Amino acid sequence: MATAGTPAPAKPPEPEQTQAKPKAKWQKFVVPALIVLLAAVILVTITWNWNAWEGGRVEQVTDDAYVRGDLTPLSTKVAGIVRDVKVADYQQVRKGELIVELDSDDFQAQVDQAAAAVEAAKAAIENNHRQRELQDTKIERAVAGIDEAKAQIVAAQAGIDAVQADVVRARAERARQEALLQTRSATQQKVEQAVADDERLAAQLASRQADLEEAKTLLRSNEDSAEAERRTKAVLESQDLQLIADMHAKQASLNATQVNLGYTKIEAPDDGTVGERQVRPGQLVSPGTQVISFVPRIKWVQANYRETQLTNVKVGDAAEIRIDEYPGRVVHGKVLEIAPASGSQFALIPPDNATGNYTKVVQRISVKIALEDSSFANSLRPGLSVIATVRTSR
Repeated sequence: MATAGTPAPAKPPEPEQTQAKPKAKWQKFVVPALIVLLAAVILVTITWNWNAWEGGRVEQVTDDAYVRGDLTPLSTKVAGIVRDVKVADYQQVRKGELIVELDSDDFQAQVDQAAAAVEAAKAAIENNHRQRELQDTKIERAVAGIDEAKAQIVAAQAGIDAVQADVVRARAERARQEALLQTRSATQQKVEQAVADDERLAAQLASRQADLEEAKTLLRSNEDSAEAERRTKAVLESQDLQLIADMHAKQASLNATQVNLGYTKIEAPDDGTVGERQVRPGQLVSPGTQVISFVPRIKWVQANYRETQLTNVKVGDAAEIRIDEYPGRVVHGKVLEIAPASGSQFALIPPDNATGNYTKVVQRISVKIALEDSSFANSLRPGLSVIATVRTSR
């Protein structure tokens, strides 16, 4: 109630107040809605091109990386008793250093036996050569006999030719003297002389013919003897090939026994470190028994990158390695190799995505990184955790 003399306060009109309230409430939701819409657009944009964003980065980082090195289990090739173990657990060794030695008496005896067999084979070959030389001498003697027989044939033929003329002349003279004796124009003495000359020359002709036949017989005999000696030499030559082959077989057996003898000594294949000994002196081992593990000095880093990170990564790119064992230290390297397939493909049982139950999983590809500081790399232990960063050239 207003007092006297005091004007009553003016009241705002009701319609204006009812119009201002809905306008303020609408403005309160506009800004948050715009922010949410903008965030959704940004999220969709990033999600839609996430692989391109991730693959296009200059630095590709992964903590799924480890130091790697060849781990070689050294095993026995032959059966035997361990004579001595020359190294201790986790000892550094040099290339060719003796690690484990087996008892080699049996193998040395086999080597000696095989060596004796090789010497016997060589002696047999030498004896065969001496026999061939003897056959050459016999063949030369037979050939000389052939030449001599041919000369005798020529001489006998010449003697026959010479005596043949005398025989013709003597027979003619005998016939003439016998005819003159019948006419009493010659004496009995001349006739007897002509008869004696005829018979003597006929005997000489028969002797020369006998010499010719004897020379021919000697020629055939020497030719047969030479042919027999040649055949004997051919047999010896074929035996020589067989003896040489036998010597090669015995030599191969000797080499095999020497190799088995060498297997009784297990040496370090390279500079590196051995693991824990798994055999002791006096232990009987069989072929394939693992005696110790060997880790060479050469080490590298195997980084397993997601497939979306390898868009621009290539061989030769620079890399930075941070090893958990050495916090704060950065080791430089470069990409040496990139695996030709994902790790799932090299698994013992590769996944089969054709079964109907499929869930897309980002695959990982192994990247081999070589370290520039080789002396520091040699001191690393395989299996150490690493954070690898590859700087792409893009």
